[in-house]
Amino acid sequence: MTNKHPRLRSHIRRRKDGSVRVYWFYDMRPEDKPDIPLGHDYDAALVKWDELHNHKPRIAGTLQEAFEQWEREVLPSYENAGTRRTYGQSLRKLKPVFGGSQWADVELSDLKGYLKHRTAKRQGNLEMSLLSVIWNWARGEGMTNLHWPAAGMERSRWKNKEKARKFEVTDALFEAVYAEAEPMLRDCMDLSTATAMRLTDCRTIALPKGDSLPLRASKTGKEGDFDLSLSKVLPDLIARRRALAKAPHTMLLSMPNGKPVTESMLRGAYDRARAGAALKAKQADEHEFASQIRAMFLRDCRKRAADLAGDDQAASDLLQHPDVAFTRKHYRTRATTLKPVR
Repeated sequence: MTNKHPRLRSHIRRRKDGSVRVYWFYDMRPEDKPDIPLGHDYDAALVKWDELHNHKPRIAGTLQEAFEQWEREVLPSYENAGTRRTYGQSLRKLKPVFGGSQWADVELSDLKGYLKHRTAKRQGNLEMSLLSVIWNWARGEGMTNLHWPAAGMERSRWKNKEKARKFEVTDALFEAVYAEAEPMLRDCMDLSTATAMRLTDCRTIALPKGDSLPLRASKTGKEGDFDLSLSKVLPDLIARRRALAKAPHTMLLSMPNGKPVTESMLRGAYDRARAGAALKAKQADEHEFASQIRAMFLRDCRKRAADLAGDDQAASDLLQHPDVAFTRKHYRTRATTLKPVR
């Protein structure tokens, strides 16, 4: 404790690897309360000390402190723009509810109460997952020494129950939309159903130089290499792209004018193709088929790729999943054909 910074305390701790680290705390003994952790960075600790000691807006010692620092330091480090956007949206939901709470005040019942009152049930689960990530990160930063309130509760099913989306992209559905699609969208549908790539990877994968198509998944970082000689659609797609000499970019997918394909371009093209296919089905009095077309998303092409794979293991490998059980639950959801025994 120093005269220059009253109530600023330090604790020296030896870590498992033998190194020594100094942690800073705001002394709460005069109030007979636990000390408030200020982290191990001295300069950052002084900023938090100033907030507390000089009665500035109070965030030190609360989850809001972790939210703001994680958003400032960690969120920009995610390479995938979709991940950054999704995490940002989740954080905006979490801040008003948990931001002002002290770490010790957040219990499992609070997490379950949040999920119970969250209208978007699956999104609520994702928000809890992000809160867990930030909580454990904050522990590493010395903001709290408390464990995540739901630690060890994975099998208790405390989160909202989720159901896998059961939707089969049949040949008829795929061909109906494909027939209405512009060339760029057709290329994307071919690429996605042949490789099971996520749409972000379809847009950003580079034009290959040789006879294989290397992939580094933007979401997981996993790598794969597709043998183009085994595909019926990819060699023609790549030949068309190589013939587009005026394209100034290196992406495999391209607009006819040479511009790279953006997310909004892809979404707009698919919306138009799907609407056109649904209208044709409606005009042919195939109202149920039109409804199925409207329910189909472009990302379902990845699911179609899983269904086209020979078996569950082949589908899991194609999707780059950690285990076959995950593939069966979320992608290979069509009913198993059973053979009567007599």
